[in-house]
Amino acid sequence: MPPAAVLVSACLLGAPVRYHGGDAQSDSDILRRWQRQRRIVAVCPEVAGGLPTPRPPAELQGGDGVQVLRGGAAVRTRAGEDVTEAFRAGAAHAVAAARGANVRVAVLKSGSPSCAVDGIYDGTFSGRRTAGAGVTAAALRAAGVQVFDETQLAEADAALKEIDGRHD
Repeated sequence: MPPAAVLVSACLLGAPVRYHGGDAQSDSDILRRWQRQRRIVAVCPEVAGGLPTPRPPAELQGGDGVQVLRGGAAVRTRAGEDVTEAFRAGAAHAVAAARGANVRVAVLKSGSPSCAVDGIYDGTFSGRRTAGAGVTAAALRAAGVQVFDETQLAEADAALKEIDGRHD
């Protein structure tokens, strides 16, 4: 079996896809090694879901990514535009990419309404955070992918080594 792949938020790899038109490039030796090993599948769920760059900031309202996927919460911009379907489409794209490339681990951008692993903004655009996952992080978890954020690269690397059966 080929080595497991890693889905990585494209902004962490330097792609200018964040809502403000910039990136969140990580200067990580682990990411560089994975790139050399050709393990990385880069995805920006929001762009894949059809949203432009730049775009208005959006936050989850009425719940987290799990509730968005179930239809009980929404993703809206500060102006109130409902962008939920774009976020669902982006999550579906990420899951399909993961399934098609033997992805078992994902490293996602913290704080993002798509990619947050364990903390989202509370939907009031006040800068306050609350517990919960973004839409794509929730969808990937439901598909059996282990999700981490950019502060957990060592843990993601250990999980990948465990999956590959290496303990070096």
